[in-house]
Amino acid sequence: MTYVQRAAERFRGGDPDAGIETWHAFSFSGFYDPDNVRFGPLAACNEERLAPGAGFAAHPHRDVEIVTWVVEGELTHEDSTGHVEVVRPGDLQRLSAGEGVHHSERNEGAGPLRFVQMWLTPSDSGGEPFYEVVRGAGGGTPYALGRAEAVLHVRRLAPGERTALPGAQWLYVHVVRGVVHFTGTTLREGDAARVSDAEELDAVAGDGGTELLLWEMHAEPHFP
Repeated sequence: MTYVQRAAERFRGGDPDAGIETWHAFSFSGFYDPDNVRFGPLAACNEERLAPGAGFAAHPHRDVEIVTWVVEGELTHEDSTGHVEVVRPGDLQRLSAGEGVHHSERNEGAGPLRFVQMWLTPSDSGGEPFYEVVRGAGGGTPYALGRAEAVLHVRRLAPGERTALPGAQWLYVHVVRGVVHFTGTTLREGDAARVSDAEELDAVAGDGGTELLLWEMHAEPHFP
């Protein structure tokens, strides 16, 4: 079964007056839809845009895996475990909150910042916080997120290029840029598809360059 969510159907959040624009794919913050809480372990997929100088002050997390893909600009991350990093386009950032961590995210650059942030619920609670940045993660190597029994695939496709999609109990396809065709559907920038029990699916890029984020997920969270 495939469910398509268009970019225009996302819930708009953030604080535009503070230079923060957000589009949520799932229930988040002040928006709650009981039929749209998660897809497998994926509980958030937020499109974020921060103006220069804008950001999120230090705030807490626990028992969540936060994966961030920077599309444009520079994201400055700082957390309570002592990490301070600048994350750039093509870099993949992961913060495993474990039993508890505080972090802040800011745009300290001169230009706009755009990123996609995804939250997954791990299969087990607690543990030490963990942080890493994978530089140049758009080269096609899958990123395994063992605590959530999930794998992220970043696909950059030339015009007309065909790619096989991973089989999984839950497959989430997010279009970062460009156009892609699959299962008789056309997805454009900001669109997403949720495929249950995916197997033997192909996707074909449109006329321009296409960039996809694909979550291959195999297990429901073992706790709320």
